Amino acid sequence: MSVFKEKNFGERRDAAAEAKKAMLERFKQKPSPDDPAVLAREAERKRVAEAREAREAERRAKREAEKAAREAEKKAREEEAARRAVEEAEQQARLEAEKAELAAKQKAARDARYAARKARK
Repeated sequence: MSVFKEKNFGERRDAAAEAKKAMLERFKQKPSPDDPAVLAREAERKRVAEAREAREAERRAKREAEKAAREAEKKAREEEAARRAVEEAEQQARLEAEKAELAAKQKAARDARYAARKARK
């Protein structure tokens, strides 16, 4: 059976120093900002971001064009409906005028018959 050995202060200090040394090594291994690999990755990210922005702009332009087309179509439908309403109103007015004219002619004929009948008596 193994016996658990308690670490003393010196061992803990050495372990902390080793951890600090390992962290410094990792930091030193990090490539510098002017490293070609870093520059290539940055250029790739920039290219991807520009492509994404271009796609967004294209989608935005497409949506705006569709919206403008829908608005133009809606305006055309409204103008057509207004034109039809005006035509129907004009036709209704013509029909009313014709009815009034017919009623006036019928009244004149009736009055003429009445006057002729009175004249015969």
